[in-house]
Amino acid sequence: VQLQASGGGLVQPGGSLRLSCAASGRTFSSYAMGWFRQAPEKQREFVAAITWKGGVTNYAGSMEGRFTISRDTARNTLYLQMNNLKAEDTAVYYCAAGGLNSAYEAMYDYWGQGTLVTVSS
Repeated sequence: VQLQASGGGLVQPGGSLRLSCAASGRTFSSYAMGWFRQAPEKQREFVAAITWKGGVTNYAGSMEGRFTISRDTARNTLYLQMNNLKAEDTAVYYCAAGGLNSAYEAMYDYWGQGTLVTVSS
Protein backbone atom coordinates (compact mmCIF):
# COMPACT_ATOMS: atom_id res chain seq x y z
CA VAL A 1 0.00 0.00 0.00
CA GLN A 2 1.24 3.45 -0.88
CA LEU A 3 -0.13 6.79 0.24
CA GLN A 4 1.19 9.92 -1.42
CA ALA A 5 0.22 13.23 0.20
CA SER A 6 0.46 16.50 -1.66
CA GLY A 7 -0.93 20.02 -1.75
CA GLY A 8 0.92 21.63 1.12
CA GLY A 9 2.56 25.01 0.87
CA LEU A 10 2.71 28.53 2.22
CA VAL A 11 -0.58 30.32 2.75
CA GLN A 12 -1.56 33.53 4.51
CA PRO A 13 -3.76 33.52 7.60
CA GLY A 14 -7.38 33.29 6.54
CA GLY A 15 -6.48 31.49 3.35
CA SER A 16 -7.36 28.01 2.11
CA LEU A 17 -5.57 24.92 0.92
CA ARG A 18 -6.68 21.51 -0.29
CA LEU A 19 -4.52 18.54 0.51
CA SER A 20 -4.68 15.35 -1.51
CA CYS A 21 -3.62 11.81 -0.72
CA ALA A 22 -3.36 9.37 -3.59
CA ALA A 23 -3.79 5.77 -2.45
CA SER A 24 -2.68 2.66 -4.32
CA GLY A 25 -1.83 -0.95 -3.79
CA ARG A 26 -5.10 -2.44 -2.58
CA THR A 27 -8.86 -2.04 -2.41
CA PHE A 28 -9.83 0.43 0.27
CA SER A 29 -13.56 -0.29 0.47
CA SER A 30 -13.24 -1.82 3.95
CA TYR A 31 -10.87 0.85 5.21
CA ALA A 32 -11.07 4.24 6.82
CA MET A 33 -8.66 6.99 5.95
CA GLY A 34 -7.57 9.89 8.03
CA TRP A 35 -5.48 13.00 8.32
CA PHE A 36 -3.13 13.72 11.17
CA ARG A 37 -0.75 16.60 11.67
CA GLN A 38 2.42 17.31 13.59
CA ALA A 39 3.43 20.85 14.46
CA PRO A 40 7.03 21.71 15.33
CA GLU A 41 7.99 20.33 18.75
CA LYS A 42 4.53 18.85 19.28
CA GLN A 43 3.08 15.38 19.13
CA ARG A 44 1.18 14.23 16.11
CA GLU A 45 -2.57 14.86 16.46
CA PHE A 46 -5.74 13.71 14.78
CA VAL A 47 -7.42 16.00 12.29
CA ALA A 48 -10.20 14.06 10.57
CA ALA A 49 -11.15 10.64 9.25
CA ILE A 50 -13.63 9.15 6.82
CA THR A 51 -14.85 5.64 6.09
CA TRP A 52 -14.01 4.78 2.53
CA LYS A 53 -17.23 3.01 1.63
CA GLY A 54 -19.93 4.98 3.44
CA GLY A 55 -18.23 8.35 3.75
CA VAL A 56 -18.89 8.70 7.48
CA THR A 57 -16.72 11.50 8.82
CA ASN A 58 -15.07 12.16 12.14
CA TYR A 59 -13.33 15.41 13.11
CA ALA A 60 -11.20 16.72 15.89
CA GLY A 61 -13.35 19.24 17.67
CA SER A 62 -11.10 22.21 17.07
CA MET A 63 -11.09 21.68 13.31
CA GLU A 64 -14.69 20.87 12.57
CA GLY A 65 -16.25 23.68 10.64
CA ARG A 66 -13.00 24.86 9.07
CA PHE A 67 -11.72 21.57 7.67
CA THR A 68 -13.61 19.15 5.45
CA ILE A 69 -12.48 15.62 4.69
CA SER A 70 -13.72 13.86 1.58
CA ARG A 71 -12.74 11.08 -0.79
CA ASP A 72 -13.09 10.22 -4.44
CA THR A 73 -13.51 6.47 -4.58
CA ALA A 74 -13.10 6.33 -8.34
CA ARG A 75 -9.71 8.04 -8.12
CA ASN A 76 -8.65 6.42 -4.84
CA THR A 77 -7.88 9.86 -3.50
CA LEU A 78 -8.47 11.41 -0.11
CA TYR A 79 -8.82 15.16 0.35
CA LEU A 80 -8.67 17.69 3.16
CA GLN A 81 -10.11 21.09 2.40
CA MET A 82 -8.78 23.61 4.91
CA ASN A 83 -10.37 27.05 5.17
CA ASN A 84 -9.73 30.08 7.34
CA LEU A 85 -6.26 28.82 8.14
CA LYS A 86 -4.49 30.07 11.23
CA ALA A 87 -0.84 30.21 12.21
CA GLU A 88 -1.43 27.35 14.63
CA ASP A 89 -2.43 25.12 11.71
CA THR A 90 1.20 25.13 10.59
CA ALA A 91 2.30 21.50 10.61
CA VAL A 92 3.25 18.52 8.53
CA TYR A 93 0.03 16.81 7.50
CA TYR A 94 -0.03 13.04 7.11
CA CYS A 95 -2.62 10.81 5.53
CA ALA A 96 -3.20 7.32 6.86
CA ALA A 97 -5.30 4.24 6.15
CA GLY A 98 -6.63 1.73 8.65
CA GLY A 99 -9.41 -0.61 9.58
CA LEU A 100 -11.42 1.78 11.75
CA ASN A 101 -12.62 5.35 11.53
CA SER A 102 -10.65 6.45 14.55
CA ALA A 103 -8.81 9.36 16.10
CA TYR A 104 -6.09 7.04 17.38
CA GLU A 105 -2.88 6.62 15.44
CA ALA A 106 -2.56 3.00 16.45
CA MET A 107 -5.67 2.14 14.43
CA TYR A 108 -3.93 3.08 11.18
CA ASP A 109 -1.73 0.60 9.34
CA TYR A 110 -0.40 2.69 6.49
CA TRP A 111 0.97 6.22 6.43
CA GLY A 112 1.93 8.70 3.76
CA GLN A 113 5.11 10.75 3.86
CA GLY A 114 3.54 14.03 4.94
CA THR A 115 3.12 17.42 3.31
CA LEU A 116 4.10 20.68 4.97
CA VAL A 117 1.55 23.42 5.49
CA THR A 118 2.87 26.79 6.62
CA VAL A 119 0.44 29.53 7.57
CA SER A 120 2.21 32.85 7.75
CA SER A 121 1.96 36.41 6.54
